[in-house]
Amino acid sequence: MSTPSILYKILIIDDEEDLASNLSYRLNKEGFIAQYVLNGTDGLEKLKTFQPDLILLDVMLPDYSGLEICRLIKADSQQAHIPVLMISARGEEIDRVMGFEVGADDYVLKPFSVRELLLRLKAILRRSQKDSSSETLTFGALKLDKSSHQVWLNDQELILTALEFKLLSTFVERRGRTQNRNQLLSDVWGYEVTEINTRTVDTHVKRLREKIGIAGNYIQTIRGVGYRFRHEPDEQIEDDQDER
Repeated sequence: MSTPSILYKILIIDDEEDLASNLSYRLNKEGFIAQYVLNGTDGLEKLKTFQPDLILLDVMLPDYSGLEICRLIKADSQQAHIPVLMISARGEEIDRVMGFEVGADDYVLKPFSVRELLLRLKAILRRSQKDSSSETLTFGALKLDKSSHQVWLNDQELILTALEFKLLSTFVERRGRTQNRNQLLSDVWGYEVTEINTRTVDTHVKRLREKIGIAGNYIQTIRGVGYRFRHEPDEQIEDDQDER
């Protein structure tokens, strides 16, 4: 794999020391700057000093739940922009959905190949890098600043995860055009998804609608296909928009 042109910092929070140490070694060998800690308490402290570009977070930790760690990160306006890739041996659909609901950007099952993990990790970082272009998008009550990843609704700032921001900006940029779920998985998640089904999209759209309040009505559900962001903010809401 090619060495990243930017020296991204990766924080690994996992209580399996052999795994965490091996991942750190492999990531450093790939050209990243990787460090690891073995519990959630140390992870939260390390976040303040290390300031990572991405977090690899185990769901099962000896002190905190990884889900709770993720929730705390995404609730902090200074850290909410940091992508979180959750890793877990728990593969039930409800576990993945819970991971996404607390703001995780991706979810990888143990055991996994390091190659697969690297592909997903690089896809997330690539997506974050693309989003850094300086551009402001305005649509009705919404205003998005792509350079700072900030969103305002009627001049009040909203806190979105990096993935939620990418999903919203994609909708706004493609307003008036129907987006099927597979296309959104490819364009927003950054790679061809094989293990994550289209319910992932529905979970994130539901969460995004809740976070953006009245502007959630801008997102229309197209039954059996996907979603469409209204072409104009003052359009009438179509009857088929709400399959929530």
